[in-house]
Amino acid sequence: MQDELDSMTVEAIMTRWPRTVRVFIDWRLHCIGCPIGDFHRIADSAREHGYDTADLKRAIRLAIDAGGASSAGPPPRRRRSAASGAGL
Repeated sequence: MQDELDSMTVEAIMTRWPRTVRVFIDWRLHCIGCPIGDFHRIADSAREHGYDTADLKRAIRLAIDAGGASSAGPPPRRRRSAASGAGL
């Protein structure tokens, strides 16, 4: 079941719930001030940065529901490999 967060851009989420900015910072996501933030949804941002969408969404939801960012840091990121195999 989709909830409201699934259809919102990360910029809209941070604007509506400013306390979620701390989640993006803690997870080392560069969404704050990014021009793509107006287009990316949570799933896009998680994928781009190697995180599980459900984990990121859970942290954002906790920040919204609890009135502050979760004290738990992000889980380890999945390593993305370059198309050319660089960095492997």
